[in-house]
Amino acid sequence: MTNLIRHIFSMHSLTHCTALKQRTTRFSTLLLFVIPLLTSGCSRELIEKIYDVNYEPTNRFAKHLAPLPGQFMKDAAALDALISSFTGKIEHRWGTKEVKIAGKTNYVKYIDDYRSRADVNFNQGQITVETVATTEPLVHLKKAIVTTLLTPDDPKHVDLFSSEKIVLKGKPFLYQQVVDQDHKAIQWSWRANRYADYLIKNKLQVKQVDFKKSYYVEIPMVEDQVEIRGYKYADIIRRAARKYGIPEDLIYAIIKTESSFNPYAVSWANAYGLMQVVPKTAGKDVFQRIKKRSGQPSPEYLFNPENNIDTGTAYFYILKHNYLNSVANPLSLEYSMISAYNGGAGGVLRTFSRSRKTALSKINRLKPNQVYWALTKKHPNAESRRYLEKVTHYKQMFNSGKL
Repeated sequence: MTNLIRHIFSMHSLTHCTALKQRTTRFSTLLLFVIPLLTSGCSRELIEKIYDVNYEPTNRFAKHLAPLPGQFMKDAAALDALISSFTGKIEHRWGTKEVKIAGKTNYVKYIDDYRSRADVNFNQGQITVETVATTEPLVHLKKAIVTTLLTPDDPKHVDLFSSEKIVLKGKPFLYQQVVDQDHKAIQWSWRANRYADYLIKNKLQVKQVDFKKSYYVEIPMVEDQVEIRGYKYADIIRRAARKYGIPEDLIYAIIKTESSFNPYAVSWANAYGLMQVVPKTAGKDVFQRIKKRSGQPSPEYLFNPENNIDTGTAYFYILKHNYLNSVANPLSLEYSMISAYNGGAGGVLRTFSRSRKTALSKINRLKPNQVYWALTKKHPNAESRRYLEKVTHYKQMFNSGKL
């Protein structure tokens, strides 16, 4: 699957770039679904320039989608068929312009045979719950609101790629991140039902969706929703930081960048959980070098916050003490580690030279601010250039008490 993705984003035919340009209005929502239709295309950077799109990875590789572990990593046709079936069901209810799928920093869940859905946008701090049910739409909407508010804080029990019913038990995922009309946190069914009634009575909106009416409400999250999610993992982060000698502020900044503290995050790069660990690369490296065990972590293992943060932090330890241990200046080393977490240690070195020895020599001759400039301006991968900027920004926010 990695080769398929690399193939898709490395193609550079201007003919197909021009053709794609004509689909601008649909591209943002249908990006992942037009991919299989392309036989040649344009580079990722060129597409970004044309459309200003956000390549939020989606949960395409969640293990519960695969009858056999890893089968879709080897069988691209099966994966495409699965995604086509899933999106086809969404399009049947919502139309082609209203396809939404979960990403790293947003949670999207369909219920009620795809008639209703919730879209939790953690970056914007807003939840949209809507339904296109044609009979008793407000009944369906209330059910969707209550389900969203009481969804449990355990990704293993929520199938994001079906309309399967969610068992509402345990502390809700959104507990304290949303408050009701009385400014009270919502943990129990009676309060969720009462708030749903209030929203429908006072905040109901209607729009046209593919020849249907969509009834929806928008629910604001509390201002410090990121901090609330982040503080849940404070003890785990502290233990991992002490265990591996990695600064706490760096771990917080990585999690904020990777998932906005969304434990449901799974990307098209087959990365899981809070720190978006890829099992077959970073995960396997940690298992072999640090855990002294064979194989690689499973998605279930990485969905566990403690395992995920421990594994992600352990990979920073490997970057620091193995792949980039020849970088002398501590700040230059940190910049290199951050960039490598996203684009690999090889990408960091290629920013300076194709020769490892020459690259390390150049890095050690430069001041930290010069290393930062090179990695944010000259790194061969645009995403990695932005990644270092984001992480360092969030580190500053954390240390100023704003993260």
